[in-house]
Amino acid sequence: MLTPTLRDGVQWVGAIDWERRLFDELIPLPDGTTYNAYLVRGSEKAALLDTVDPPFGQQLLDRLDQLGVKRLDYAVAHHAEQDHSGSLPAVLARYPEARVVCSPKAKNMLIDLLGIAEDRFQTVDDGATIALGGKTLRFIHYPWVHWPETMLSYLEEERLLFSCDLFGSHLAVGDPLTADDSAVLPAAKRYFAEIMMPFRTPIEKNFGKVTGLSIDQILPSHGPIHRHPKTIVDAYRDWVSGPPKNQAVIAFASMHDSTRRMARYLSEALIGRGVGVDLFGLAGADLGHLATALVDAATIVLGSPIVSAGPHPLVGYAAMLANVLKPKARYAAVIGSFGWGGKLPEQIAALLPNLKLELLEPVVIKGAPKAADLAALDRLAEAIAQKHAALASA
Repeated sequence: MLTPTLRDGVQWVGAIDWERRLFDELIPLPDGTTYNAYLVRGSEKAALLDTVDPPFGQQLLDRLDQLGVKRLDYAVAHHAEQDHSGSLPAVLARYPEARVVCSPKAKNMLIDLLGIAEDRFQTVDDGATIALGGKTLRFIHYPWVHWPETMLSYLEEERLLFSCDLFGSHLAVGDPLTADDSAVLPAAKRYFAEIMMPFRTPIEKNFGKVTGLSIDQILPSHGPIHRHPKTIVDAYRDWVSGPPKNQAVIAFASMHDSTRRMARYLSEALIGRGVGVDLFGLAGADLGHLATALVDAATIVLGSPIVSAGPHPLVGYAAMLANVLKPKARYAAVIGSFGWGGKLPEQIAALLPNLKLELLEPVVIKGAPKAADLAALDRLAEAIAQKHAALASA
């Protein structure tokens, strides 16, 4: 079985899930994912860093058997979510001497989720270390990436950062240790958008714990490792705290083509004024792509017909998604069409309470767009272009 070696005494023992297409019955996985687990052996003790999703638990045990692991001293649980921790009961049954090393908050969560006996735990404080014999694991509490109990591990002698979900990606590849950075970065951005973006503030607050380390490689719990850490660290710094870009996201639904025509017209009007555009027809859009586009956008435009006196359900879902993800956009606008009435701008704005957005003048028309309506879209495009220009010069 595949057990690639990173360094002497450090090996990957995880699982590659080529076929999974949905995570948490919510997040699309067009490229599958990996559940990365790592075995670290010093001259005296051995530690397993994370486990795998339960359907792959036997694979994990088989890899450990193949490597001749007769005794396991520690099973480090960086994160209690079951795609990381779900095979812990099987590991603890195989290695009765192993102690579960985790943050204090993770202990109670693992007891609740997996029924692990309390006497199997060894909780560690932020900055605590465990010596394995020539190899030292230092534990770094990093709450809210993306659960409150998360921690990372730093292998001091090898300068390896085991980063849990931070810097991860949902990407199945044949060898997680050798994937090309150019393939990993887009997947990591999508992962950030879908999972980490709501937690930009705690990520930024604790970022110094990572940037203050001397790191040769970053080993996340999902996706390929980062052999050039600066690339992903710089990208995260931009995604977390960099200013929004000169980019607008237009997401729309259209029943009888009026809103579609408006969205397409506005997109060209913006492009003609030097504004980048990502246009999503929500009936067939990959919501992961929409989330990724929201990472950089300065403006969000939602386009909808009125359906039973309210926005189209697909547009309502897109608004709720943006509200949950909390992108750093500064401006929003509503466009759409109605037949006999409704309060579309107010209803859509009410779905975005978490976002600190300046609402621009809406363009909501009756029936199909006419010359005066297209002129109103031109004015909206001009207003967006001017807002973006002011951001760039600030």
